[in-house]
Amino acid sequence: MIKRTRIKMCGVTNLEDALEGVRAGVDALGFIFVDQSARNVEPKLVREIIGDLPPFVDCVGVFVDREREEVEEIVEYCRLSYAQLHGCEDPKYCERLARFSAPCQVVKAFRVGPDSRAEDFMPYENSVRGYLLDTYTKELAGGTGQTFDWQIVEQLQLQLPLILAGGLDPENVAEAIRVLRPFGVDVNSGIEIQPGLKDHEKLHAFVEAVRQADLLSAAQG
Repeated sequence: MIKRTRIKMCGVTNLEDALEGVRAGVDALGFIFVDQSARNVEPKLVREIIGDLPPFVDCVGVFVDREREEVEEIVEYCRLSYAQLHGCEDPKYCERLARFSAPCQVVKAFRVGPDSRAEDFMPYENSVRGYLLDTYTKELAGGTGQTFDWQIVEQLQLQLPLILAGGLDPENVAEAIRVLRPFGVDVNSGIEIQPGLKDHEKLHAFVEAVRQADLLSAAQG
């Protein structure tokens, strides 16, 4: 059986891009609820977009250090499948959110750099369903548009599914899959015309690059 790398398209701000992502074959759409982000969206718009989607498409809310009650309200109102947490949310926060928001599940994002250690991840093993790895910068909690040294991942000894983010685009995603064999990849700025507006040609090229990388991985065993 060929392993299929899951694809999440993040930073969705309009229905046209969301539907094109579905047509291209992405598995999940990400909506950013962060005021400081150029891709920030209001819950009302997200609820409308999700209401127009076909079945079997996961919808992910991206949050940074928001009050848990606010996240719970947005999850319920928008009917999100996942909450993706990019701040300093501790394991207890994640556990309580997952319990309240079922069937919504929680993914914890980590900004990875030379100082990242396995001990950073271990406390979350029983609180979340997977880890999203992004590039560490002082200024941003995510969406940096920059890759990190993928060789770092091996030393992290991750015990949960890995979703790789950080500067992925149609040109480098195949190499990322070859090196890491992640459960999923998360693309944002690498397929954009401008923040919040997707380039549909690049979107399709990204999905095709992932599918070809999966075929090559299967052929190589």
